[in-house]
Amino acid sequence: KQVLRTHTSPVQVRVMERDTPPIRMIVPGRVYRHDADTTHSPVLHQIEGLCVGPNITFAHLKGTLEAFVQMMFGQNVPVRFRPSFFPFTEPSAEMDVMGPHGTWMEILGCGMVDPNVFENIAQAWSKKYPDEKQNPYDPEKISGFAFGMGIERIAMIEYGITDIRLFYENDLRFLEQFV
Repeated sequence: KQVLRTHTSPVQVRVMERDTPPIRMIVPGRVYRHDADTTHSPVLHQIEGLCVGPNITFAHLKGTLEAFVQMMFGQNVPVRFRPSFFPFTEPSAEMDVMGPHGTWMEILGCGMVDPNVFENIAQAWSKKYPDEKQNPYDPEKISGFAFGMGIERIAMIEYGITDIRLFYENDLRFLEQFV
């Protein structure tokens, strides 16, 4: 049985199983969800990021994402982080940006990689490399952050679009303005 992927996160796990920290990666891909309204699409393009190394903090995560927003939308765009829950990060947050119509729009989910993730990677690493004396994914020595964002939501803010479904409805009057 095959299932359409809802995230690109499995790529992050495969890279950690293969490579030693420090890791800095961006994973783009098309993903599928059971959502359809003005800010949710059943098909979207997602970018996930992962940063793993010693002494990575939530301040690094916030600084990275705030720098992205400033580069993308300008210095004066209001940003807020709200507490949230994601199964593989702790603590977790959602990042909102003030859209062009004066309303907050969630653009990404993020958080610190849960130590249990590193524990599982450490176990996989030990099985794959049994002769290694030091495991590079010891949760006592390593930390990291992860985030995932939808490209269409970024475009909505950049171009003042109020309905994500316009990207997929094949209305040439709408689509031709981006060629």
